[in-house]
Amino acid sequence: MSPADWSTKDFYSVLGVSKNASVDEVKKAYRKLARANHPDSKPGDTAAEERFKAISEAYSVLSDPDKRKEYDEQRSLFSAGGFRVPRPGQGGSGQYADPFSNGGGFSDLFGGIFGGGGGGTGGVRTRSAQPRRGQDVESETSLTFEQALDGLTVSLQLSSEAACGACSGTGARAGTMPRVCPNCEGSGMQTSSQGGVFALTEPCRECLGRGLVVDDPCPICHGSGRGQSTRTIQARIPAGVRDGQRIRLRGKGAPGERGGPNGDLFVKVKVAPHPVFGRRDDNLTLTVPVRFDEAALGADISVPTIKGDRVTLRVPPGTDNGRTFRVKGRGAPRRDGTVGDLLVTVEIETPKTLDPASRSAIEALRDASAQHDPRAGLLR
Repeated sequence: MSPADWSTKDFYSVLGVSKNASVDEVKKAYRKLARANHPDSKPGDTAAEERFKAISEAYSVLSDPDKRKEYDEQRSLFSAGGFRVPRPGQGGSGQYADPFSNGGGFSDLFGGIFGGGGGGTGGVRTRSAQPRRGQDVESETSLTFEQALDGLTVSLQLSSEAACGACSGTGARAGTMPRVCPNCEGSGMQTSSQGGVFALTEPCRECLGRGLVVDDPCPICHGSGRGQSTRTIQARIPAGVRDGQRIRLRGKGAPGERGGPNGDLFVKVKVAPHPVFGRRDDNLTLTVPVRFDEAALGADISVPTIKGDRVTLRVPPGTDNGRTFRVKGRGAPRRDGTVGDLLVTVEIETPKTLDPASRSAIEALRDASAQHDPRAGLLR
């Protein structure tokens, strides 16, 4: 609906409520009148259908605080019988302008109320559309195992939507301007009745939610007002990031429209495997070979860490193959500043070849333990 239509209709009278009615009172009155005049309950009654349209129109304005405020301002100005706005060329002379003349006073006045402004070829006036948040952008980066543990800053080249450079985002050919969508009157949204007292609000089908209609499209962006932008940003990847994790960087996505905020950037991290170390949550894993005598008799063995230094691990006598030991504070960094552990699993090494002395020693061990059958407990 145009501002002039709002100014000449008394929505409070249509719903039968006072100007100071609360939102609940407005809703209660609407439901009662909508139920009594709904076309489904009175098929073929054109008068009831028109009343239902008027009731729905009044409710859509009075139930929305912003629309209601604008409506009240317009009614207050309209009831004064004229508007004190300067005509073109008169500056601040204070002359009265006929609100329905072609002198520009009416459009200038309501352009100010709604945030619109003059401009464009032919003096086109447009109601300013709402700011729109930029789109989220996805990217990915590949890190080494060590880089993922330490964290680093990476350079990312991003391609995202931005305002078209040829038309500055208007979607219209240079020298022209889009016009306010007559279907949604610049709001970008439309409301349709779904039966009963419910209504569905959705993006306008005529302007696809932009609030503007382009009659002469920009030949570069074909009327969309958007183009592709390529830029390079520096993104900080936190220490301890995992393979496949998505890092969210707020405000690093596509630029917003009409002063809206930027979207976010989501960076998917791919971490290359390490030839020696693995990872389990915030702990690192390591498998180390030990000799049979070390496992049987016990030993102090030297094991590497991801930082390049080595630590001594005590293997107690009688250690089984596959036993895991924990080395505190040698794992991956956590968000709270603490560090995980290094989990060391021992793997008893079986020699592939034996020299005579080793063979004799093992044969002697075999003879000494001949009375012990490790499989004696099976299938009893």
